[in-house]
Amino acid sequence: MSVIHKEKITDPSAWKGKDLKGDDSWIYHWSDESISVLEKALENVKRKGLQVPGFTKEDFPITQLFKEIAYFNEELENGKGFILIRGLPIERYTDDEAAIIYYGLGLHMGTPVPQNLKGDMLGHVKNIGAIDPKSVRVYETNEYLPYHADLSDVVGLLSLRKARSGGMSSLSSAMTLYNEILGKNPEYIGLLHRLFQLEHLDDGEAGFTPIFSYHKGKLSARYLRQYIEIAQNNAGAPLSNVEVEALDLIDSTLNNPDIRLDMMMEPGDIQFANNYTIFHSRTSFEDYDEVERRRHLYRLWLKMPNARELASDFPGRNGITKRET
Repeated sequence: MSVIHKEKITDPSAWKGKDLKGDDSWIYHWSDESISVLEKALENVKRKGLQVPGFTKEDFPITQLFKEIAYFNEELENGKGFILIRGLPIERYTDDEAAIIYYGLGLHMGTPVPQNLKGDMLGHVKNIGAIDPKSVRVYETNEYLPYHADLSDVVGLLSLRKARSGGMSSLSSAMTLYNEILGKNPEYIGLLHRLFQLEHLDDGEAGFTPIFSYHKGKLSARYLRQYIEIAQNNAGAPLSNVEVEALDLIDSTLNNPDIRLDMMMEPGDIQFANNYTIFHSRTSFEDYDEVERRRHLYRLWLKMPNARELASDFPGRNGITKRET
């Protein structure tokens, strides 16, 4: 079992949404010079006849942006744990061109890792209109997406188009969650350091992980309630009453309007979040009738060069690596 951390987290990752609503320090605006660098790199990839994910960072040369990228990575690991990058003129690009820019940026920040059993390196977050919503992942529907973390160091989203209404992105600090539980309901702290079964964790199969893990001076968190419940039920070990109470407490705390930070991602906005310190969510939405106008975001999972070292009982940083044969 992980070392049980019993001290309040005081670094910048323990933020509250109410304190950031009047503070735009978490928003970075591309300069015209930066956009020019990105577009020249895009043209280089196109000239070579390459497309996502079949090119390298050398094919997408943006070394002039090393200061910006260093800032993004530092903020993700040692700052607030998330950043919104605004100002990409998405209307100038086709969807394929936007994908090249986004994936190219990701290559310079870290290493993209697979997001599903098929090995997809660039995800599509949109309502695919399945007749039975339960037959697809929640991000492929227009339903509410509960707070969770993904199985990589960092998750990124690029907004191509937003919905007719709804589809608000929401972030909540896992470090603030920890502080709230430690201060108000400390009896759950030990339980949340115990191992829970989690679906899709180990090469696409169920594995074991704590919700909170303290290792080498850093607290990390992982939470996907639906996948915990599925894995525990499949193993014939459904959650106990006290475990359900603990997860209910997590959900209510993350959803507290004073703690969460809601934002509407406009077309061209790029959001990155550290999966060990941030849980993310999305409200339900109503889409346009026209397919070409419907809400659509690209998603990246990144393994980061400056990521924290994880405890041995807190696995799963490299994406879902089991491939279908």
